[in-house]
Amino acid sequence: MAALDLRLIGVTDVHAHLRPYDYYRDRPDETQGLAKAATLIRALRAERPNGLTLDNGDLIQGTPLGDWAAATGASPHPMIAAMDALGFDAAAVGNHEFNYGLDVLDRALAGAKFPIVCCNVLRRDGSLYFTPWTLISRRALDRDGAAHDLKIGVVGFVTPQIVRWDRNHLEGRATARGIVEAAREHIPACRAAGADVVVALCHAGVSKIGPDGADENAGLPLAQVGGIDAIFLGHQHLLLPGSDFAGIDGVDAQRGTLAGVPALMGGCFAAQVGAIDLTLEGGAGRWRVTGAATSIHPVETTTPADAALLAASEDAHAATLRYMRAPVGAIDVPLVSHFAMIGDDPSVRVIHDAQLWFGRQIIEANPALGAAPLLSAAAPFKCGGRNGVDYYTEVAAGPLLLRNVADLYVYPNGLRIVRATGAQLREWLERAASVFLALDPARKDPQPLLADSFAPYDFDSLAGLSYRLDLTGPARYNDQGRVIAASARRILDLAYAGRPLDEAATFHVVTNAYRANGGGNFPGCDGRSIVYEAPETNFEALLAYVKARPTLRPSPGGGWRLAPWPASVTATLLAPPAAAGTAPPPGVRVEPLGAGPNGFATFRVISS
Repeated sequence: MAALDLRLIGVTDVHAHLRPYDYYRDRPDETQGLAKAATLIRALRAERPNGLTLDNGDLIQGTPLGDWAAATGASPHPMIAAMDALGFDAAAVGNHEFNYGLDVLDRALAGAKFPIVCCNVLRRDGSLYFTPWTLISRRALDRDGAAHDLKIGVVGFVTPQIVRWDRNHLEGRATARGIVEAAREHIPACRAAGADVVVALCHAGVSKIGPDGADENAGLPLAQVGGIDAIFLGHQHLLLPGSDFAGIDGVDAQRGTLAGVPALMGGCFAAQVGAIDLTLEGGAGRWRVTGAATSIHPVETTTPADAALLAASEDAHAATLRYMRAPVGAIDVPLVSHFAMIGDDPSVRVIHDAQLWFGRQIIEANPALGAAPLLSAAAPFKCGGRNGVDYYTEVAAGPLLLRNVADLYVYPNGLRIVRATGAQLREWLERAASVFLALDPARKDPQPLLADSFAPYDFDSLAGLSYRLDLTGPARYNDQGRVIAASARRILDLAYAGRPLDEAATFHVVTNAYRANGGGNFPGCDGRSIVYEAPETNFEALLAYVKARPTLRPSPGGGWRLAPWPASVTATLLAPPAAAGTAPPPGVRVEPLGAGPNGFATFRVISS
């Protein structure tokens, strides 16, 4: 019986991070980028005679380079050209692939020299939109140097919530099946076609609350379908193996397995490369996996960028720089998101101001929408956390370039107006408050306000309302939008126009398509409450707002603040060391406590 080793190398959620460059700050960033990851990929390939290189989706959106490519129809797409140059063997699609629309997606993927697989997205007529799976033939060497014919099946999946989050692009053109439902059809078909090994590229993660097969993060039930030898996960920007998934039934976070199946999630932005090493025994078309090991390989600041990928992307990089350096306006105060999670911060307030300005024009032009108070929902997108110490908005006072505005709104979401009652708005805010951990007033040791993996894009504030956030009790919702403590309330003193909020009153709320169509599972946001779908994106509304005034002046903050906790409580927040020079929002004070993990500094937060 022969034994051979197969190395599966993968990246996920690259999000158009091609070169080690931060286009928002207009400076190099040596911590990430596919050009640097390519050096690790080549080294990992060199260590094993048999292997594949795979991408697990969310490839073309996420940086200004991706926006430039979508806006100009760049062909070949710079991300695809780079992957072709590096010799990728297959790729899946992620949910953000659909953000620019199907025409942009089709054009971007058309030049790929490797198969793009996804088995759970369907056309209007029920046919598959993508190739569901592919068989990759390899002449593999066993440990004795003998050659064998090996067929590796690669099956793709994407979280089915794409039909809600990008409904404006997909409605009437494409739909999606549940991941498990599709797997039960296509995994056996791939095996029947002769696959010796089956690899699942699953652009979804692992739910912590016992998902079913139609859930957003259905990685664990997928592993339980059977017939899969290895799973690549994504979407959540977390790491497996690693502590991010510790304590979940069915997950071995240390070894990297789901229901016993080798599994890997390799972070994001090409800051990590993952590998699954399989040991196969058998021969003559009868192979079985007898051993596996998963590993994460981080990009270091000293990791050199791959010269071939830098050369292949030079023109796109130069064009993106010209695009992002265009002057668009001015601002009289700095916009810095270091402390945007703990108070009504100007970096978010500018988004609110723009959305309210744009929304008023929509309401005036569409009287059939009816009279209702207009509010704005927005979140601090760039607040560090799982995306690292450099992931913050930092815009200086003075001239504004396009890159500065793009730094404030990093997603190509369509602008939407939804109708909500006062009661729904209260629940909306309770769901937003679930990103915080609970403070125990009896504890004397330091207590973090946020988990390491918190999602800042799910922390909506509602401009036009005033309220306080009490973090000394449990959250009413979990991070999947499900009620876990029915009697819990964190939102205090909720008011509109200086009076307690009338929960029967009706409001219009300017938000984005992701939220309005169910992203984050916020109460009242499931697509049915949308009353206006703007052709413009939220970013375009923000840009128009900036251009419409000679100097941008954020409206005063203070609409929401943290409720005080006992002075004996030491509540902590991680922020970049430079935050020591940043003024906090109204209602809080911060005190530096010293160095924190992963380059962060630790600050004590004092609510007054």
